[in-house]
Amino acid sequence: MIPRYSLPEMAALFTDEARFEMWLEVELLAVEGAVRVGVVPAADAAVLRARAPKITAEFTAAVSDRERTTDHDVAAFVDVVQGAVGGAEADWVHYGLTSSDVVDTALCATLTRAADLLLSASDGLVGALKARALEFIDTPMAGRTHGMHAEATTFGAKLALWCLQADRDRRRLRAAREAVAVGKLSGAVGTFSNIDPDVETYVCHALGLTPVPATQVIARDRHAELLWACTAVGATIELVGTEVRHLARTEVGEVEEAFGSGQKGSSAMPHKRNPILSERLCGLARVLRGYLGAGLEDVALWHERDISHSSVERVILPDACLLTYYMLRKATGLVEGLVVHPERMLENVMTTSHGLVFSQSVLLALIDSGLDRDAAYRIVQRDARVASEERRAFRSVLQADGEVTLAPERLDEAFSLDRALRHVHRLVDALEEVQT
Repeated sequence: MIPRYSLPEMAALFTDEARFEMWLEVELLAVEGAVRVGVVPAADAAVLRARAPKITAEFTAAVSDRERTTDHDVAAFVDVVQGAVGGAEADWVHYGLTSSDVVDTALCATLTRAADLLLSASDGLVGALKARALEFIDTPMAGRTHGMHAEATTFGAKLALWCLQADRDRRRLRAAREAVAVGKLSGAVGTFSNIDPDVETYVCHALGLTPVPATQVIARDRHAELLWACTAVGATIELVGTEVRHLARTEVGEVEEAFGSGQKGSSAMPHKRNPILSERLCGLARVLRGYLGAGLEDVALWHERDISHSSVERVILPDACLLTYYMLRKATGLVEGLVVHPERMLENVMTTSHGLVFSQSVLLALIDSGLDRDAAYRIVQRDARVASEERRAFRSVLQADGEVTLAPERLDEAFSLDRALRHVHRLVDALEEVQT
């Protein structure tokens, strides 16, 4: 992932140095596990731990140099580690293991730590959405369907629904973390032919993982589940960003992204305050969806394994974690800093719409007065069209229509925002279940 979208705490998990450190820890734990089953002398394991190389830029360069000969990254790594340790004790490095025992277990340990960061960032987004939903639960605005004014809602209701969706994303991330928090050290085809199962148990528990049955590799549906959870997060953030972009349009003017001191919206037009963060997040969600497709294709491998998934995962798993984390952090800032214009929302729902958002309430009032539903519908539809084309208040058009015999107090009720929004606090009740 390019540095622009890489936040340091997540990026640190996916450096070459971090990868080799995790590989080395798996190798050392495997030797220590072998001590417990009587295969390796305890003194040898202690020497290995003491002489284990520090994972530095020089070490990484040495592995890369060795790989030019081996054309196998794990074999090159083992060679360099054994050379650094020296002596007969070095022969216990990688004893009874296959490459995937090390790589897959280390990868899952790293992804588990990445998932912890994602969950922490998800907490931030859920909390921001909940706080602002409660802030604006009574702020009326026009609800829109098909991009057109529909009925009145509140901005807080919109935020509350986003919060509930983000909370579902958080649950998906928790499940995905559990799915990838696994390991295997069961040998070439997963049958423990040259390694004691207790070694697998020891290594996995030391890394906070659960040992699972496997072939040579851990099943890739687990990794795909994490990618799906990341993609779902991206889709929710895209939903938020898309709505902000629409509501920020000049013709709507109901919200704005925060605009910092010294910020420039356009290199050419000084008046511009563009929703650039929302646009960026919507674009990045497209990238995440691409990673999911590739991850799903990695599930079907030949027989007990092939390496068609390996090259894909080296790109998509780090990038997906980096992008999702970046998007969560940025979306949280977007929500927290969003500038809201309640007066413009009220103007749009009551004036700009000419009161047409109350058409269903009028329809039902006419039906209650004794009119046939279709006849009532045709009257409301006709008068609504007149109000829209002539830019007149819908209520005044109705009052001038001889077929509309509703009493003034009945029209008052039909055009009441308080009545239309009287149940919106049910969403607040739903938010009480959301942990922040």
